[in-house]
Amino acid sequence: MEPPLIPSRWAEALRREWRLRQLKDPAYAFLFEPAPADEWVSLACATSGHDLKHDQILSVCALRVSDQRVLASERLELLLKPTCPVPPEALRAHRLREQELAQGLEAKEAMQRLLRFIGSRPLLGYYLEFDLALLEQLIRPLIGVGLPQPALEVSALYHEWQFRQLPPYQQQGDAAIDLRYASMLEQLGLPVREAPDPLDRAVLTALAFIKLRQLQGG
Repeated sequence: MEPPLIPSRWAEALRREWRLRQLKDPAYAFLFEPAPADEWVSLACATSGHDLKHDQILSVCALRVSDQRVLASERLELLLKPTCPVPPEALRAHRLREQELAQGLEAKEAMQRLLRFIGSRPLLGYYLEFDLALLEQLIRPLIGVGLPQPALEVSALYHEWQFRQLPPYQQQGDAAIDLRYASMLEQLGLPVREAPDPLDRAVLTALAFIKLRQLQGG
């Protein structure tokens, strides 16, 4: 006989308890507190490339979202000092200069500031998985665990909304839905920026999240 399935809320509580026990510094227990109601943090990073083994975070922007509002004035922007040379194409793509990055924060201080800013709020992002994987390479040595907050993938919300717009005969199997960032912004009536920096991306992703919640009655 197969063992009974653990309800998802119980499984989540067990994971939370386990991660709390792995916490190296009790000063970061605030990350596990209940999140403020209807608040999120939109997160976007500039990276030196797309390889988890070799690339690094260059800058981070995090801003708070409250209900239907993007609190652009309540944001955190961080430049990180690189630990190895940054490819020239990455500098050009993110409109950064070596001199600026040389004055950036050490990873430990940057992550301390980021964690205090996020608190226990859920995270928003577009293709957030890669950014979180790079961030957790810096966060785990600091606190002993990865980020415990829920991560909401806006591309998944957009896919779900677009899928519901399809006629029934197309809602079979893997429907072809354009998930490019610019395409999503255009479909949602949001401004499309050429090579948006982390601040632009954090703001626009937050606006897309709010718009999708409205469209889905959330």
